[in-house]
Amino acid sequence: MSTAIICMILVIICYFGLKSTIKRTKHGCCGSGGDEVKKIKAADKNISHYPFTSTLQVEGMTCGNCKKRVENAFNSQEGLYASVDLNKKLAVIHMKEQVPEDKLKEIVRKAGYMPGNIKEMP
Repeated sequence: MSTAIICMILVIICYFGLKSTIKRTKHGCCGSGGDEVKKIKAADKNISHYPFTSTLQVEGMTCGNCKKRVENAFNSQEGLYASVDLNKKLAVIHMKEQVPEDKLKEIVRKAGYMPGNIKEMP
């Protein structure tokens, strides 16, 4: 009887694991349902209008949709313009006014990713 229960639990675990794998295979790493994330463009893309710049390491990004989600999180904020290098896992954030590190990291967390080290650029 206990062997049957253990087998049933293993079957359930395998079912959900297989279902997740199929979803990722069909819809990308994020399981985004095949829908591509629409890019939000910053209102002002002129870099000379942004006197402050920081680079922030972002962990957990694995595809183009992840990159767009992080960029959108920053670009939707007033006075911020960001671009992300997926290969280096870095977000370059241009700011019209100095933004505290904690706020920048919180923006990344709310987007669903893990913020890492931050470095201010001259």
